[in-house]
Amino acid sequence: MNEFPRTLVGGVSLPRLIIGSNWFKGYSHTSVPKDHFILEYQTRERLTDIFATFMANGVDAYMGGDPGPTVLAAIHDAEQRAGRKMILILTPSFNLLPGGDPATEPQPVLDHYRAIGAIFCFPHQCVTDALIDKRAGVIRDLDRYTRLIRERDMIPGLSTHMPEAVIYADRQDADIESYIQIFNAAGFLMQVEPDWVLSVIQQAKKPVMTIKPLAAGRLLPIVGLSFVWSTLRSQDLVTIGTTTPAEAQEVINISLDLLHHRSPKTELQITRSKSSLLTY
Repeated sequence: MNEFPRTLVGGVSLPRLIIGSNWFKGYSHTSVPKDHFILEYQTRERLTDIFATFMANGVDAYMGGDPGPTVLAAIHDAEQRAGRKMILILTPSFNLLPGGDPATEPQPVLDHYRAIGAIFCFPHQCVTDALIDKRAGVIRDLDRYTRLIRERDMIPGLSTHMPEAVIYADRQDADIESYIQIFNAAGFLMQVEPDWVLSVIQQAKKPVMTIKPLAAGRLLPIVGLSFVWSTLRSQDLVTIGTTTPAEAQEVINISLDLLHHRSPKTELQITRSKSSLLTY
């Protein structure tokens, strides 16, 4: 079995490439019809083939919210095929104020995530960023939630779209082992320019799990991956979603070439407008 380069996060060995979930769960960041296409296309069998492709190359970590029955079943099928477990990095959301649905209070939500096998538990951006007090420069109540996560034998981190979250978490010595942060060459969904976010990542006390390296399909794989792999530290990670096993294999191959300082050799798309280049 091939092994993708790995790093340590909270004492756990992780591949530096993580399987993203948006292209499984219907979050295209493009349009509602595209979201519907994803949900209609992705069956348990197709998802299993994608997971198995990643796992055959040593990429055995998955990131997302509640996987749901179809994705979770596909993960278990791929585990049987690969003969190894998937490491689940899950990002729950829950009530921050009293008086909401009891089922979405922090305790039962975290109980559920532990029950489905989460190793890492990073409160989602909609939780983390709501706790950020930019005036005071702190993440309020974070210790309450990291304590609940630790009590359930999961490893805490935080998921954020705000680069300040990384700075504040480090400043207050938060009990976290990593951060999820958007980082791509297009600046897609980023609150400041990529060079600013890169500066924050490079100074972070813990490994950073970056997301959206291809800006939700707005960047070609060779472009988006070249940017992140050439700028991140050796302890940092890249999360990427794919729609098919072939896409999964392509991003693995490109990533390995880049990490080993080889020029990536990708299969070029042939169209009539490029026919004059075929003799070169």
